[in-house]
Amino acid sequence: MVQTVTSPDFLKRSRIMKEMKAYLRTCCISCMAALAGMAAGAQQRQPIDYVDPMIGTSNSRWMLFPGATMPNGMVKLSPDNQRNVWQGGYEYSIGSIHGFSHIHGWTMAGLLTMPTNGDLALTPGLPDDPFKGAGAGYHSRFRHEDEKATPGYYAVYLMDSRIKAELTATERTGVQRYSFPADPSNRVMIQLNLPSEYGMELKDAVITRVNNQEVEGFAHTVTAGFNDYHLYFVMQFSKPFAAFHGFTGQGTTDGDTARLKDGIGAYVSFPTTMPQQVVVRTGISFVSATQARLNLQTELKDFGWNFDAVVAHSRNTWSALLNTISVNGGSEENKTKFYTNLYRCFTAKMIMSDVNGKYRDACEKEQQLPAGRKVMIGGDAYWNSFWNLNLLWTLATPELVEQLVDTQLELFEKMGWLSKGPAGIEYSGIMEGSHQMALMASAYRKGIVKKDVETAYAAMKKHVTVEPQPLCGGNPGNPQISVYAEKGFVPVEKGVTSKTLDYAYDDWCVAQMAQLLNKKEDYRFFLKRSASWKNVFDTARGYVVPRKADGAFMDGFDRFSVNHFIEGNSWQYSFYVPHDVEGLVRLMKPERFLSRLKEGFEKSEFYRFAAHALDRTMGQSAEYYINHGNEVNMQAAYLFNYAGRPDLTQYYTRRILDVFYDASPYVGWNGDEDEGQMGAWFVMSALGLFEMNGGTDENQRVDITSPLFSEARIRLNNAYYKGKEFVIRAYDHTPGNIYIRSMKLNGKTLKEHYIRFNDIVNGGLLELYMTATPPR
Repeated sequence: MVQTVTSPDFLKRSRIMKEMKAYLRTCCISCMAALAGMAAGAQQRQPIDYVDPMIGTSNSRWMLFPGATMPNGMVKLSPDNQRNVWQGGYEYSIGSIHGFSHIHGWTMAGLLTMPTNGDLALTPGLPDDPFKGAGAGYHSRFRHEDEKATPGYYAVYLMDSRIKAELTATERTGVQRYSFPADPSNRVMIQLNLPSEYGMELKDAVITRVNNQEVEGFAHTVTAGFNDYHLYFVMQFSKPFAAFHGFTGQGTTDGDTARLKDGIGAYVSFPTTMPQQVVVRTGISFVSATQARLNLQTELKDFGWNFDAVVAHSRNTWSALLNTISVNGGSEENKTKFYTNLYRCFTAKMIMSDVNGKYRDACEKEQQLPAGRKVMIGGDAYWNSFWNLNLLWTLATPELVEQLVDTQLELFEKMGWLSKGPAGIEYSGIMEGSHQMALMASAYRKGIVKKDVETAYAAMKKHVTVEPQPLCGGNPGNPQISVYAEKGFVPVEKGVTSKTLDYAYDDWCVAQMAQLLNKKEDYRFFLKRSASWKNVFDTARGYVVPRKADGAFMDGFDRFSVNHFIEGNSWQYSFYVPHDVEGLVRLMKPERFLSRLKEGFEKSEFYRFAAHALDRTMGQSAEYYINHGNEVNMQAAYLFNYAGRPDLTQYYTRRILDVFYDASPYVGWNGDEDEGQMGAWFVMSALGLFEMNGGTDENQRVDITSPLFSEARIRLNNAYYKGKEFVIRAYDHTPGNIYIRSMKLNGKTLKEHYIRFNDIVNGGLLELYMTATPPR
């Protein structure tokens, strides 16, 4: 046997080489795993992962917030950092937060909590207040890199108190997790009067210590001059608190109960020598504290104190909704815009009934939903939401449409009137017309709702035939409907000119329901009266013009004036006849209709087709043509389809998708997004679909435009529709190929730029062949 002698240097080099090979092999495996993970992540990215709740938070309303909620949830738990200002709530450009409030509904706010420590402050503090010392509030600075928002979850690190706050929600409960540092002054502030978009007047309020892990209370609040509601809450803590103190504007109070009409709040203490987490669970109700407790116990019974399980539940719920529409073949940014806008269509409406169906009506009387009706849903007005929200809701969530119709029927049966804007289940009287009737007519036309049709028709007919009177502090019905019926228009002495246009569309909706029920005489009557829009159309000037009681049109009228129109001007409202565009083209004359529309778009493109909210407050000489930033003008790009220029519909819908909407916190929508109509416009136009008359007539026309993606799939609910899915496929789809060269529906060539709603819900394939130049 030959013995080999190896030198120490050789052994050292050999060991180093082995270690290097092992290290490189590990690196390669890690790199390949990372690359595989990246590829898998790209393939597995779900619709919910594209939603960015921060988009538009520097330019959006109180109802559109970055915090946690469920679809149409009662609880909308979100950070706030502004004063009582228009578009109040959370402003992305402000670097502080003064608390997390549980309600962000239109004209509704309440119940703010804030984890904090250090010197005791009894007010939240405003953005320009100091953070320490005299005059400081309990607000805290934060950095956006320490903030996260996804559907159903929000988190932020509060720099001044060194506390991480996390939020999630079920439909009627808010769940928070606070990660406290070791600090003997840790506390949770509970505030019942707080800054909001419309402000709030606290009539009465109580906060009571139930035991050392629970408080409960209520706040009687009035907002916006009409919304009167009682908010009840039960708040539970996962760990015992050391002390409970009430406070008012004059200082702290002792005892287990704090009560005052103004400035009420309380705080509970969590002193600790080690970091700790405290979970806070809050059930709310607008009926009673007993109901708030029932909501909490029912919705959190399967979760206990498991915060992460609630987050997962919320994510699964949102994923199921967002997965009803899938898109492919577009940019990542456009997918972010698409799914964020889709998400926004379901965050502003608000469930107002409890888990057992109890709710309070407009007179604050306790009511019980009958069997077969699931929830009462409130919110802002159905103001021109018939253009896109109706179509989106009926395609993606017909069950929601049924719930919204049931809400209206319940209101009529218990209170005698439908409600155009049932925030708090009140009669807000907000905006003009009663366009909840468009949603109802569409739901019955499309077969989504089949029950109670005679009741629905009676309610709708009452709105266009009976002069309303104030009811429990609210304003139901269509004011001046008797004058409109007598004269065929609303004289300028009696109200805004746009009333006539809205009331004519309401007549149309009632006529369609009458036709559906074979009420021939009513159908003919209301169909004829739906042409009343012509009575305020001055054919000499070619515009809608305010008309006096004596029948004379107003002299010297500025077509860009915001006087006599709701959130718009004469130029914009002169194109507002959703139920009779063909008649409008004839009356305006086809050449003038087309040339004026083209001029308006050409002059508006520089301004990104947005006048923001300026259309209602600027001086009379400001020239605003197309204003996509408010609902009355959002059909404009589709009017070219009715003027023989579908290529211009395709061009301008794409331009609006590209430049009006963005994916930043600072813009988002470039206008006044109320309750999802602006978001729904993006979603439906990105799919290439639009409903001009709200899906109310028997033809059910759905206009077609250039889609934003090469393929989209709408998964249909088989409980309502025959089809399984509807596919829209665009061939030769590139950023430059925005025009439709030809179309096929289920293999059959289409000659017109529209299909029928039933073509979609019966399932099938729409094929679009794209090109870079307009077809001639």
